[in-house]
Amino acid sequence: MSFLSIRGLHKNYGQTAIFSDIHCEIGKGEFVTLLGPSGCGKSTLLRCIAGLTEVNGGQILLDGQDLVPLSPQKRGIGMVFQSYALFPNMTVQQNVAFGLRMQKVDAADSQRRVDEALAMVELSDFAARYPHQLSGGQCQRVALARSLVTRPRLLLLDEPLSALDARIRKHLREQIRSIQQELGLTTIFVTHDQEEALTLSDRIFLMNAGRIVQSGDAETLYTAPVDAFAAGFIGNYNLLDADTASRLLQRPVSGRIAIRPEAISLSREGGIEAEVRSHSLLGNVVRYRVEARGVELVVDVLNRSVEDLHRKGQRIGLCIDDQAIREVA
Repeated sequence: MSFLSIRGLHKNYGQTAIFSDIHCEIGKGEFVTLLGPSGCGKSTLLRCIAGLTEVNGGQILLDGQDLVPLSPQKRGIGMVFQSYALFPNMTVQQNVAFGLRMQKVDAADSQRRVDEALAMVELSDFAARYPHQLSGGQCQRVALARSLVTRPRLLLLDEPLSALDARIRKHLREQIRSIQQELGLTTIFVTHDQEEALTLSDRIFLMNAGRIVQSGDAETLYTAPVDAFAAGFIGNYNLLDADTASRLLQRPVSGRIAIRPEAISLSREGGIEAEVRSHSLLGNVVRYRVEARGVELVVDVLNRSVEDLHRKGQRIGLCIDDQAIREVA
C-alpha cells in the first residue's frame, strides 16, 4: 500500500493549465525525485502537496488521509526551499526551534530535539551564530534541520541545492540522502539537474508540460527512455530520425532512434569511417563531436591519457553497440 497517493490532481491559473490528471503512488520511506525542465509543473505540484498552493481538483492522500481540505500547518509536512527563508534576527538554534515553538513543545523536549537536529546536519558548533555569519551551504543545512526537527510525515525539497557551488552541492546531497535513509523519511525532491536525480533517487518521475512522462529507477530512465523527450533530457542521447539512422547504420530503420554517447567507441582503424569535428574535456570524460556518413554524433569516452586524445580533423572508426540503440516515439 502506498504512503502518498495523488489521484487526478488538477491545477490551473485562470485559463492556463499547469498540470492535469496527475496520478502517482509513493511508498513509505521512499526517496522520489520530480525531474524536468523549468515550467513543467514540478515545483507547483510540490507546493500543492504542501498546501501552499490550492488545487482545482483531485486528491492528495497521505497515509490514507486526504490533505486537500487541510491547512499547511495541519498536514505534518516539512519543506525546504531553494531560498533558505531563515529569520535573520534569530540564531541558528532559534531558527531550528521555531516550528517547535509554534507546536508549543515544552522547553526541555524542544532543546533536546534541536540539539539532535543540529548534530544530524553537523552544525552543533554553530548554534549561536546568525544567518549572516554562515555560508550558503550552512544556511541550507539550517533550513533542513528546521524541517527535520518537527518530525514531519513527509519531507519536500524544492531545488534546495541549485544556488550552491558544485563541491558543496555534492556534499550536501550525500548528507541529505544519508539522513533520509537513517530516518526512513518519505521524501520528494524537485530538481532540473539529472545528475542529482540519478544519484539520489529510489525512483524518478520525469515531468514535461504538466504531466509525468516516465517513472522508474535511475537505471530504467537512463537506459530505456520511453520517448524522444526522455531521451533528450536524460543522458545526452544522440536522437536520429529514420532516414538519418538508416544512412548511418547502413540498414533499414523504421522509426526514430536514440543512441547513448558512451555506447559508441572510437578506434584508429575499422568500424564506421568518421572524422573528429571537436572535443571537450569534461573531467574524467572526453566528449567528441564526430561526423560519420554525413551524420553528426556525440561520443563520450574515458579520459585515460593525453596520448589517447583524438584531434580535430583526425580520421577514426566508430563502433556502435547494437544493444544500446533504442527506438523512441
